[in-house]
Amino acid sequence: FFFIHIIAMFVFLHVLLLALISSLIGADAFVASVSFSSRGITDLKMASGPEIEVVSNPSKEWLEEKGVFNWGTWGCEASKFPWSYDSNESCYILKGKVTVTPSDDRNPVTVGEGDFVTFPAGMSCTWDVSQAIHKHFKFF
Repeated sequence: FFFIHIIAMFVFLHVLLLALISSLIGADAFVASVSFSSRGITDLKMASGPEIEVVSNPSKEWLEEKGVFNWGTWGCEASKFPWSYDSNESCYILKGKVTVTPSDDRNPVTVGEGDFVTFPAGMSCTWDVSQAIHKHFKFF
């Protein structure tokens, strides 16, 4: 019983230390999960950063407040290509469908007409455009 408490305290202190280091260096990384056995830590997974955020079918008023209809537009035919984000991007999908799969352990998303999406800076991914896409976009 005492040994289990020692292991739990050890894991807790390491997670706390990793979180502190991440906050000091300004990293987006943090501990996503920890697995341990009687031999110690067996699996420590670091989250790579913020997930892709999707707002499905936001109201016209919400979009107007953000100025979406004054943003630039971009589109492409069905295709598959790699992409990296140097800065955040928000976009509003006017038509089409795309699956965006991050290169790390973040969750992929499939978005289409009527979705408002925010992609985090620093993320590399693959765009798999299944239906020609057209969107309003803004980098920030």
